Amino acid sequence: MEQLSYGAFSADLHQRQAGERVPLQVSIEVTRRCPLECLHCYNNLPMGDMEAKQRELSKEEHFRMLDELVEMGCFWLLYTGGEIFARKDFLEIYTYAKKKGFLITLFTNGTIINEQIADYLAEWPPFAIEITLYGRTRETYEALTAVPGSYDRCLRGIRLLKERGLPLKLKTVATSINKHEVVAMRQFAEEELGVEFNADGLVNPRIDCSQSPLAVRLTPEEVVALDMSAPKDMSEYRRLAKRDLENSPNLSTIDTVYSCGGGMGSFAINAYGEMSICTISQQETFSVRHAGLTNLWEGSLQQLRARKRTRVTKCIQCRIQSMCGMCPANGELENGDRESPVEFLCHVAHLRAVTVGVDVPMHGDCDFCVGGSRHEEVQKSARRIRSKEVDVESWVGPQQILPILNNPSVVTGGCGSCGSH
Repeated sequence: MEQLSYGAFSADLHQRQAGERVPLQVSIEVTRRCPLECLHCYNNLPMGDMEAKQRELSKEEHFRMLDELVEMGCFWLLYTGGEIFARKDFLEIYTYAKKKGFLITLFTNGTIINEQIADYLAEWPPFAIEITLYGRTRETYEALTAVPGSYDRCLRGIRLLKERGLPLKLKTVATSINKHEVVAMRQFAEEELGVEFNADGLVNPRIDCSQSPLAVRLTPEEVVALDMSAPKDMSEYRRLAKRDLENSPNLSTIDTVYSCGGGMGSFAINAYGEMSICTISQQETFSVRHAGLTNLWEGSLQQLRARKRTRVTKCIQCRIQSMCGMCPANGELENGDRESPVEFLCHVAHLRAVTVGVDVPMHGDCDFCVGGSRHEEVQKSARRIRSKEVDVESWVGPQQILPILNNPSVVTGGCGSCGSH
């Protein structure tokens, strides 16, 4: 399940009675352990982290949870991590879910997939498998993953799944390390393999409060230049902007903190058996081991979902919410406050709008609107992108990969959940 944008659900969704809410989609994080050490990752832990392994839900606990999810009416599952195949019993958990009739998507980096796993998935195919590709060359891929040999193992996993005709998609997280190979990755996926490809420039801080991933985050100008390098994306942003401008600001009709789908038709379970609104929101979680899924869904999670806003921000009257990735979880991770707008996302949203030719109506004290201190900066960036002065196909790789994770200036931050995990 992809992260839902802040204005993705219409206001009538918020008017449903609590008894009508069914968790149709559930994300299950089976582990945070991973064989890769990606510089941008928000939750990876070493494969040999025994403390993390011991805290993970057992296979039997997963089985009981799946039984309860069936009773609750859920039918879409996402299995994610960490790396799902880091758990030696993952295929047993997966098979139990398949036999229960769930439609299942698997998120994996592909590096642990071997012939035995690929053959098994061919026998018990999921609805979709999404592999994250971190570069089109070994040098770039392993500069981001920090693990020698990981590039070849990823390509092997892709090849094994493709050979068996499994429903494969590729995607990437665009960073300052691999941005120059996003076009080549797209060509590899779409032209050589014939599979869907998506690139996302949104990099979050880690859920343990470290801001280190932001050291490899693209600039707003780079994010939007990548967006606009694909004609279908540019057309889609125009469509979204037109829809937004034809309607009232979505958040103006809602008085709750949350306006996404979390807690309405979906929720997440982390590796340690804690329910939350979504996978990246870990500031407030509820133990499934202590209370059970149904009780938490109908009680604690609905109370969190119904929590009222405490103040008015510039997001409330914003008319370009479909161009923005802002949500309470982003505010929580980046600012330590669910209700605090993330300036990076606001910058990206305004730049997207201006680049596709949309005049953004003013919506409060916003630096990027007309009269704001950064309005002209956005206008100049948009002109550079439209004129191809910022040309993604001419980008080159970084001359030197800095020791980002050892840089003390980027490892502190304010997600507000330190000490809870």
